[in-house]
Amino acid sequence: MSDELLYCVRVNDNSDGFELAAEMLAALDLQFSSWEDRENHRVIHTAYALTQEEGRNNLERIRKAVADWTPLGLNVGEIEFFEMKKEDWSEAWKKYFKLIPISDRLIIRPSWLECVPKPGQKVLQIDPGMTFGTGQHATTLFCLKMIDRFSADPEVESLLDAGCGSGILSIAGALLGYQPVDAFDYDPDAVAVTRENLARNGIAGVEPACADAADYPGRPEKYDLVCANILGHLLKAYRNNIASWVRPGGYLALAGILDREFDGVSRAFTEIGFEELERETLKEWTSGLFRKRSSDQF
Repeated sequence: MSDELLYCVRVNDNSDGFELAAEMLAALDLQFSSWEDRENHRVIHTAYALTQEEGRNNLERIRKAVADWTPLGLNVGEIEFFEMKKEDWSEAWKKYFKLIPISDRLIIRPSWLECVPKPGQKVLQIDPGMTFGTGQHATTLFCLKMIDRFSADPEVESLLDAGCGSGILSIAGALLGYQPVDAFDYDPDAVAVTRENLARNGIAGVEPACADAADYPGRPEKYDLVCANILGHLLKAYRNNIASWVRPGGYLALAGILDREFDGVSRAFTEIGFEELERETLKEWTSGLFRKRSSDQF
């Protein structure tokens, strides 16, 4: 083991869209990044490990998963193991990230890019790292737009970031005036990264917890807006506990759902007292906004 190296598996993805391979890697609970090589018309996914043993294990797990996911439409080319210096990784990704204006109220920027915000516009600083959530992905972007939209609603004050990843949604909520803001993730590394990113953005009063969506208790008074950016099958499995976080009349943004899974997720929540207000599809991901009917109690 070397503290200077990362042990990586590169997956060359020739599928019509890169989202299916990303879903597969997320289902394997791997830390990975994806980028599009436009010149060569391909997408490259890279999974990272801190030890050679873990990296080799990732290689075998990915190969097995590719065989299982190919009938679903996955089209993967070469899969290779390699080592990378940590400082090389930190520089390699910079050219694939850009400023992301969410609205006149909020803009996302990587630390190395210059940004001149509009008057009154909040700047959220976040860098690509070993944890999901920079605002580039369709599911994160949908949740950011919902947080931005409801920040103008005086009846929506409290926010829960369920599956916080990098903490980007918690930071956005705090910058836009939500209070209280709570966050949790089952991955302790994600919780640590969220704390770091909160501090980098000067956010105090948000303390992310290490917890699972199956039994996270939330606040007794419940939340006005819950953003659950969690894989579709987990949203369905834990729907009753997720529902318990939302106050009657409150809002639930569900993301992390492949397009073919969304109707099933939507039905699972409408069956227990929610109405679907809207949905948005970007490539193969569909996200949705739901409202909890006031007459239902959980």
